[in-house]
Amino acid sequence: MKSPNYRNGGYDTHYAEIGNRFPNIDLAILENGQYDKEWSLIHLMPQYMAQTARDLKAKKVLTVHHSKYALAKHRWDEPLKNAEEMKNKDYLNVLIPEIGEVVTLEK
Repeated sequence: MKSPNYRNGGYDTHYAEIGNRFPNIDLAILENGQYDKEWSLIHLMPQYMAQTARDLKAKKVLTVHHSKYALAKHRWDEPLKNAEEMKNKDYLNVLIPEIGEVVTLEK
């Protein structure tokens, strides 16, 4: 899909636009991993994860795109540490399941 305002997962104003258009987001699934400063337009950088969650006004956040295989130069567990920091430092409701753990969502 191509539109006048398209991107992949890189941070920009489209997250706030989504949050304003859909104000009751229960769960935001954000990419968190396989990032590099060279890929900042297509992959969400860790320093923007908390702001992205706030822009979306999401009640809960689940991060994905990590703990699988290495494309980037960061350690395999760095994204999980970033998610834990976002949960503790930014006081956001971040789900951090163990690898293979089933996540159920309440109605």
